[in-house]
Amino acid sequence: MTTPIAAVILAAGKGTRMKSALHKVLHPIAGRPMLLHLADAVAALGAAQTVVVTGAGREQVEAAVAPLGIATALQAEQLGTAHAVLQARAALAGFEGDVLILYGDVPLVETATMRRMIERLHADDAPAAVVLGFRPADPGAYGRVIADAAGRIARMVEFKDASADERAETLCNSGLMAVRSGDLFALLTRVGNDNAAGEYYLPDIVMLAAADGRASAVIETSADEVAGVNSRAELAAVGLAWQQRRRAQAMADGATLVAPETVWFAHDTLLGRDVTVEPNVVFGPGVRVADGATIHAFSHLEGATVGERADVGPYARLRPGAVLGEGSKVGNFVEVKKATLGKGAKANHLTYLGDAEVGAGANIGAGTITCNYDGFFKYRTVIGEGAFVGSNSALVAPVTIGAGAIVGAGSVVTKNVEADALVLVRPEQRMKTGWAKRFREAMQNKMAST
Repeated sequence: MTTPIAAVILAAGKGTRMKSALHKVLHPIAGRPMLLHLADAVAALGAAQTVVVTGAGREQVEAAVAPLGIATALQAEQLGTAHAVLQARAALAGFEGDVLILYGDVPLVETATMRRMIERLHADDAPAAVVLGFRPADPGAYGRVIADAAGRIARMVEFKDASADERAETLCNSGLMAVRSGDLFALLTRVGNDNAAGEYYLPDIVMLAAADGRASAVIETSADEVAGVNSRAELAAVGLAWQQRRRAQAMADGATLVAPETVWFAHDTLLGRDVTVEPNVVFGPGVRVADGATIHAFSHLEGATVGERADVGPYARLRPGAVLGEGSKVGNFVEVKKATLGKGAKANHLTYLGDAEVGAGANIGAGTITCNYDGFFKYRTVIGEGAFVGSNSALVAPVTIGAGAIVGAGSVVTKNVEADALVLVRPEQRMKTGWAKRFREAMQNKMAST
């Protein structure tokens, strides 16, 4: 029988270095608050319960996690990490299983790493706790973990309290731990604050267990995975690490990224196989790209669905509600919002399609716009299959262009157009021979006389 898992996520810090009205753990990475990145990883682990420990700015955090059914616990005073975890005791009353202790500002921890921690907790030597360690390029002020070759921990020490020999150790404590619920809160209540900072340190439970004759263990992961965010610069660095990992995954899954370092994904971007993404493309949240599609350079997509073998850009913008059918084409400087293009439909350049339905095989000429907004309400434009809309046309919604119809260039269409009809909405062309020459001469004479 699998042991139940609970997660305690610490998110009580003020995050003053962010200099923001937004709570630190709610700053986004790839369009999603970093706390929710971590919550997603916990959910994928199959955790039975998740508790977020809040403090300053609790209302923002509570509002963010409530829709996910995640419980919260308040740490009214910031007295250290052991004290913070202890605040989750009431929320986990009656829970019997394994508890993962995570940090809301350490958002890139993968489900697989969490699973490794739990598995190590249930290894034959049954450690009292499992600590997640890492070896940063610069150990700096991180707490150190002193362990043998098998990962059994001899001692853990905060940097402020470490000796010179202990500071020479490169294995550092990420702060993440796995502990059985039956041990966790009993150990936490024994933690004291006789240290340089006067705080109740979570790692002290390892040494308390050791004093009881029970060893703990450490497993290692990469420094990137446990990078924390305390400033805007660190947020950017962690966001870049997420992007690098996502780009590598996209290519491993069968997409071509011509210049991977210039492509920016959202947390939920989905690319099919044989998709080609050219340089400087940005994916906002909610984008799905089907097999064989091409996204050309400098395009921006958000809330859009791109069909098989569709062609987007360069310099195209797909806004929420844009749906491109199989083999359709949206070219340079075309903006699509809440509009559907049928199979093989084309809007090759300089066009705005908003609140519209474009039938299969229709061709939308350069400079065409759907006039969908009257300053108060939005209206819909329907363009039938095989219709041709000439350049520089304005389709004033609500309006329907019938299948196979042709709209002459420069038309302002305000009434429905029948199928297979030609519509011309422009004045008759008139020509005044020699007028331009006479006008120039008159203006030149006037300038000469002033």
